[in-house]
Amino acid sequence: MEYLSRSEADTEDLGRRLAAALSPGAVVAYRGGLGMGKTAFTRGLARGMGYQGRVTSPTFTIVNEYEGEGLPLFHFDMYRLAGAGDLFDIGWEDYLDRGGVCAVEWSERVEEALPPDAVTVTIARSPREEGWRSITVEGVGPL
Repeated sequence: MEYLSRSEADTEDLGRRLAAALSPGAVVAYRGGLGMGKTAFTRGLARGMGYQGRVTSPTFTIVNEYEGEGLPLFHFDMYRLAGAGDLFDIGWEDYLDRGGVCAVEWSERVEEALPPDAVTVTIARSPREEGWRSITVEGVGPL
């Protein structure tokens, strides 16, 4: 389903709404260029999972872990990885087994490692209005 985001707050709200639809072990695979709002979406996802602290992109650390009132959130940034082999080297399977939610930025770089039931979130510039984002969420019902 496609959603329009007019602001960072809209993007975060959609992430918060997605959190309510996820179950333990879910993987959220992001697609979208630099500056599209993947981290803002993840911030909303974390809020929806009960985490109130700071949420930042794990560009240099590869993964950030957020523990809230609900499921843990594991936020990955695959931008610097060469491929799925690197993901397995950092313990991808261990994260999947921990029963949290894995949010994966630049997921297309490790596509072969993602489960077939991963929720896909594609964020792009909206052709309708400048500054807006078109966010397509696949793999769950309407948010």
